[in-house]
Amino acid sequence: MQSSPNIRHLSHIDCPGGGQVWVEKQTLYVGHMRNPNGTSIYDVSDPRQPRQLHQIEIPTGWHSHKVRVANDIMVVNHERFREGNEDFGGGLAIYDVSTPASPRLLSKWLTAGKGVHRFQFDGRYAYISPTAEGYIGNICMILDLADPTRPEEVGRWWIPGQWQAGGEEYPWSNYVAPRCHHPLRRGNRLYVSWWHHGLFILDIEDMAHPKLIASVNTKPAFPHPTHTCLAMPQRFKGRDVMVVADEDVAKLYPSAPAFAWIYDITDETTPIPISTFQVAGVDTDGQAQIPMMGCHQPSEKLTGSSIVPFAWFAQGLRLVDIADP
Repeated sequence: MQSSPNIRHLSHIDCPGGGQVWVEKQTLYVGHMRNPNGTSIYDVSDPRQPRQLHQIEIPTGWHSHKVRVANDIMVVNHERFREGNEDFGGGLAIYDVSTPASPRLLSKWLTAGKGVHRFQFDGRYAYISPTAEGYIGNICMILDLADPTRPEEVGRWWIPGQWQAGGEEYPWSNYVAPRCHHPLRRGNRLYVSWWHHGLFILDIEDMAHPKLIASVNTKPAFPHPTHTCLAMPQRFKGRDVMVVADEDVAKLYPSAPAFAWIYDITDETTPIPISTFQVAGVDTDGQAQIPMMGCHQPSEKLTGSSIVPFAWFAQGLRLVDIADP
């Protein structure tokens, strides 16, 4: 295993592939890509000797590849993944993990269609990307988990044209169907990736009625889908910046590997791309390459540093300093 001079390898966990890892206090939570493995929980109080505490399984036909924890509440997604158990249902499962070795299911929030792809959870609200009855593709939704045994929808937003049951005209018959990948909150804003429909900034001061502030779509000129829109918690060189990751999968046409963008959102009504980042040596000539050679996503748990950790598919973990955006 190769490593940078400023990174020390402490230990290794031999577990099934994960779609998200989350560390809360001294506990590591891993959401797995494929059944029967749903969510694994590890004690990492000694990071040199991680110890498995519990594993939650999931039936054939579904996966639970995302996990978030706050205030002793764990939220995981349930999403259709190939053929299998029709009765399980897509949505979110909510657990009490005050004792991480013994998670206790509090409730399951169900939705129509494939389920929930991804989400953010701040201890009170979940900002999610579910499929929903009457809509084409995933939309953006806010759930209130003040009572985690009874999640309640607060508000939703979608691209005009997605609400087929509401009689909206669907204008994308010759393009990829719209699909909210996931929202991330900072303050009273949601920064939302919408796959091949780009990025959106929403005002959620009134959570029941999110309002569009701005949108940008670099597709189809850049054929990689927009995966993550991460507004940084602090300014750099006086600028309010947002890290945007395009994912190196599901390309509109064969292309060079995906990369990350840095946007200046000081004027949030007009997001401006000011730089990009690609791992050195990955794209030397601009020629098309197979998927999963480029960018995947940044870490969404930030500590106030200018260092942003990225998962870069075949290139592994990359730490990117955006002090000079």
